[in-house]
Amino acid sequence: MSSSPLVSPAWLAGKLASPDVVVVNAWLPPVGEPDAQPEYGTGHIPGAVFFDVNAISDPASDLPHMLPPAHVFSSMMRKLGIGDGQTIVIYDGVGLYSAARVWWMFRAMGVEDVFVLDGGLPRWQAEGHPVEDMDPAPRGDRHFTARLNHGLVADRAKVARTLEAGGQVLDARSRGRFAGSDPEPRAGLRGGHMPGAMNLPFSELMRDGRLKDTQALKAAFDAAGVDRSKPVVTTCGSGVTAAILSLALSVTGQNKAPVYDGSWTDWGGREDTPVATGDS
Repeated sequence: MSSSPLVSPAWLAGKLASPDVVVVNAWLPPVGEPDAQPEYGTGHIPGAVFFDVNAISDPASDLPHMLPPAHVFSSMMRKLGIGDGQTIVIYDGVGLYSAARVWWMFRAMGVEDVFVLDGGLPRWQAEGHPVEDMDPAPRGDRHFTARLNHGLVADRAKVARTLEAGGQVLDARSRGRFAGSDPEPRAGLRGGHMPGAMNLPFSELMRDGRLKDTQALKAAFDAAGVDRSKPVVTTCGSGVTAAILSLALSVTGQNKAPVYDGSWTDWGGREDTPVATGDS
């Protein structure tokens, strides 16, 4: 396998029959569209299993789709037929959105052989590969061992310590939300950002539903003031598009990019956390 976290549709098409490769259709409805329906039932990559990010989350948390405890994640993966030693390839129906979050979830649970399908379902279909609308054949329970990699997960306390120490926190939200001039899509959140955080909207790393090429990604991070030789905590509204930043950093060779799980929903929803407005 390549050291890149991305694989091409052509590569995946040649591996679909392998029992050691499992394809995962990641799903999360867009913010503000809770009734949106997944595309899985109308067409998915043959054999793909359905991964609902909202359902595979911490049931004890009041925050949206928080990473579940390791033993809960293990149980859920066994039920999906995902086990130790498999190569996991994740995609979503829009190109790149929830797939990055699921990629990070597996990595946070200690899985190394996990990849994102470059361009997702749109590129898969554009290149002439088949889809099906039937459920895959049952895989049966497999043993899945989840071990939380604390180095890839950040909470509010870790983010506060990082900022106090002059470390790097990179926010994937739009520039207007970061500055506090545009409203947050979730009710009850203050506008603005964590003092000392940097801003790089995830959309500026994308082109036609895919990450830009490696050199363009490096240039975008450099322009945002990111030192790619040092760890970067990524954040966003609720820990989804932050994972796109972490994925893009991994493409450039920086694998020390923990996601702030909870992100601005956690930080901006409190009264005891400092908030800055404006561009810096």
